[in-house]
Amino acid sequence: MNEFFTFFVLSLFVVMSPGIDTALITKRTISDGRKDGYKMALGITTGSLVHTFAAAFGLSAILMQSAVAFEIVKYVGAIYLIYLGLSSFISRKKNKESRIEKENNFELKKSAFKQGLFSNVLNPKVAMFFLTFLPQFVKAGENTAQPLIIMGVIYTLLSISWFFVYVFFINYLREWLLSPNVQRIMDKATGLVLVGFGLKLSLDKQH
Repeated sequence: MNEFFTFFVLSLFVVMSPGIDTALITKRTISDGRKDGYKMALGITTGSLVHTFAAAFGLSAILMQSAVAFEIVKYVGAIYLIYLGLSSFISRKKNKESRIEKENNFELKKSAFKQGLFSNVLNPKVAMFFLTFLPQFVKAGENTAQPLIIMGVIYTLLSISWFFVYVFFINYLREWLLSPNVQRIMDKATGLVLVGFGLKLSLDKQH
């Protein structure tokens, strides 16, 4: 239960942290309205489900067979979470603008759902996140596919809930949510949580 609570809280921080998904949804909602914003959010979260099942079935086969592989994945995951956390302290404005420009030039611009889906599915950083984040909360030797899928679905539900609320209020809170100070605070808060959690994982595994 304690591990589930940790997973839930950490997922909330990750979901609410400003990133490329939030930026794409913001841009689409402002340019084409709430309806397209909702479609974009559905596309992005559908992509999360794709990554969930890929991670669950791909990893479970490996992790069930090898305790060493299981520990390696967990160590890599801890390191990757620390990396993500530290990255939150670095300005990502240029990277976001570059990525958004590429997405806007993509031929699927007419379909908000498809644009959201492909921007998520084709993003290697998202794949890496699911491959390293979810295994932190399962134990070696158990049937890993089921808990990985459950956690992925919970993460997806948290994402779609946050994105829908965000799109709904975007016209009212847009200036506040997009202000550099608010995004900087959210980035740093998420960074601290990820680094702290990553360090805790790596230290726990040494005992």
